[in-house]
Amino acid sequence: MSHVVIIAGTPSKRSRLTGLTDYSSHTLSKAGISVEVIQVTDLPAEDLVQAKFDSQAIQDALAIVDGADAVIVATPVYKAAYSGVLKLFLDLIPQEGLRDKVTLPLVIGGSIAHLLAIDYALKPVLTALGGRYILGGVYAVDQGIERNEDGTFTLAADITARLDRSLEELRLTLEKDGITIS
Repeated sequence: MSHVVIIAGTPSKRSRLTGLTDYSSHTLSKAGISVEVIQVTDLPAEDLVQAKFDSQAIQDALAIVDGADAVIVATPVYKAAYSGVLKLFLDLIPQEGLRDKVTLPLVIGGSIAHLLAIDYALKPVLTALGGRYILGGVYAVDQGIERNEDGTFTLAADITARLDRSLEELRLTLEKDGITIS
């Protein structure tokens, strides 16, 4: 079975970015793909900030990334770049840590003006980590994701359509590369 890890680099689990990651996790699971989520904010802050490679929590999270066939990197855009929380975690991934893994960026921002953050901020870092199979990614404007009273999220039709296309591309890439899906 293919295994995908979602690295959620949002400082708040109530972020609308969670709507994108929840939708992605659910969609991939329905397709028979194993999904695991790393909420970077669940890792010890001191271990992240001080780059404590010997931290058991950090080692466990890095092992999850290492064992994945594909990695979804999810982040909000702040100041035209990915979040600092995500940066702290990405700095701990070994230089070739994304080698031979399909990678899909998911980014949310306050306006369409930050769309290029995927190409000019996030993708170069993923490439530096050995990523060679980086899919186009999905950028969503946060007004297109509604936070419901029960803690769930409702995504606008255009966002779900783009996510569905990207997740299908991810699934097909895993299948094409001979990674068993179910």
